[in-house]
Amino acid sequence: MSNPVYVAGVGMTKFIKPRDLMGYEEMGLEAAVKALLDAGITYDKVEQCVAGYVYGDSTSGQRVVYQLGMTGIPVMNVNNNCSTGSTALFIGSQLIKAGVLDCVLCVGFEKMEPGSLGTKWTDRVSPMDKSMQMMFDIEEQSEAGLVCQLFGNAGKAYINKNNGNPECLDRIAQANHEHSSRNPYSQFQTVYTLDQIKNAPKVHNLTKLHCCPTSDGAAAVVICSEKFIKENPHLQNQAIEIAGIAMATDTPKLFSKDSIELVGSDMTRKAAQDVFKQAKMTPDDVQVVELHDCFSANELVSIDAMGLCKPGTACDFVMNGDHTYGGKYVINPSGGLISKGHPLGATGLAQCSELVWHLRGWADNRLVKDTKACLQHNVGLGGAVVMAVYKRPDFYKEGGENGKTRLGYNPATEARRISVDDLNKVKAKPYADFMVEDNRIEEIRLDSKL
Repeated sequence: MSNPVYVAGVGMTKFIKPRDLMGYEEMGLEAAVKALLDAGITYDKVEQCVAGYVYGDSTSGQRVVYQLGMTGIPVMNVNNNCSTGSTALFIGSQLIKAGVLDCVLCVGFEKMEPGSLGTKWTDRVSPMDKSMQMMFDIEEQSEAGLVCQLFGNAGKAYINKNNGNPECLDRIAQANHEHSSRNPYSQFQTVYTLDQIKNAPKVHNLTKLHCCPTSDGAAAVVICSEKFIKENPHLQNQAIEIAGIAMATDTPKLFSKDSIELVGSDMTRKAAQDVFKQAKMTPDDVQVVELHDCFSANELVSIDAMGLCKPGTACDFVMNGDHTYGGKYVINPSGGLISKGHPLGATGLAQCSELVWHLRGWADNRLVKDTKACLQHNVGLGGAVVMAVYKRPDFYKEGGENGKTRLGYNPATEARRISVDDLNKVKAKPYADFMVEDNRIEEIRLDSKL
């Protein structure tokens, strides 16, 4: 039997440019405190933690959650490239599905360096070496970053293969930048015209405004079982069900000398099939989508691979406006990676937070009316993709005290910092004061530069 899994609490920091303003331990703590406050529980109730990050030393997850209490629970640290945060969510969900645990905290964080992503290990074979070799065999190389080339080539190949209008890439970027203007957590909130996007500095065969930035940030999610909700009935008016969650890795199509397949389209197709089967839904049942748009080109090819349009028609789908408000779906109401930012370990959990806020009806300034189901898509090259379907459970009750009451504001529409008082409300009883500098928390809470 597969036990149902619910999201009890979510929280995230504002995503910011990498300027060394906050440590990963501060960002991770802020997100985790917000998620626990949202869930209305203390850290004592968490049975296991899964921490996700790409850039950092081993056991950074312990450094983050020890600030909440040292309860001796298992803490797992995971790294799956850009899908790291949702991989943490997938692992925690599997443990609850199997009936092993009733409450898991998933936290993802990243402190990044400015500029394009590059390898950190030059004395060993890159996990992406075969993908890069294939790209060099089938495409002309440029001076742009290798990841940008991979995705840029995929978008160009898709447009050429399907006789699409190249402007579809500009329209994807335009929509996501416009969506971000209503998300207080977005790194960028500027609205651009199509001409501004087209005329921005060139990066391979894209422009700068088609590309996501490097970012610092964190996000956290508390997931739980139905038994846990019965024991904590205050969650009945805010818990959101994970109706399906699936992970897939690459198939041999990765090396089929096709630039579209070289960015993992086949594993997205597989994950989409699996997650809709679990949820007993089809793409037509979904209204809101958080999709991994590290580049506008990846949103284009993923719309097709996820089954959101008929095969080969993603360009027409975008040109018809079916990716934004007034169309078939609203894709990336958060602004997506392109505008919200992309701190690798946090992205998947931030996507989850956004969709949970929509299903609760809290995302007032960007809400899609009558949303009944939401879809998440998070990709890491090398590779792994995680997809999830979310819906309100049958027991969901409107009204009453909820996370907004406990936080004192609506976190979907206002990005506040945490305080010492917030930490004190959620920290565990077996607590080590030595792990937290209270004055530093007060300082970052009031830091206007963020």
